[in-house]
Amino acid sequence: MIYLTQLIYIVEGQEEVFHQFEALAIPIISQYNGRLTLRIRPEPNSIIEQNIASPYEIHLVEFDSQEDFDNFKKDKTRQQFLHLKEQSIRSTILIQGKAL
Repeated sequence: MIYLTQLIYIVEGQEEVFHQFEALAIPIISQYNGRLTLRIRPEPNSIIEQNIASPYEIHLVEFDSQEDFDNFKKDKTRQQFLHLKEQSIRSTILIQGKAL
């Protein structure tokens, strides 16, 4: 099992394009033994301490294996809509971990 935490930073004004991409990409996760376990849009009053810019969204995702995650990234349907991701996401930070 692999665990992914993704901090997503949006291009200002491209929120709707990002939502379009997410509506298409998130359902594909389950086709590759993955689960979106948490999706958060942090509010300023929920932050206790901060040393980085606030992301637009934070995703926690798990896949049964690295191979499943790699196959998800190569999914042909998802790749057809990557232009929406590229248009709307300024940057991401992806943290991969494992359960201890």
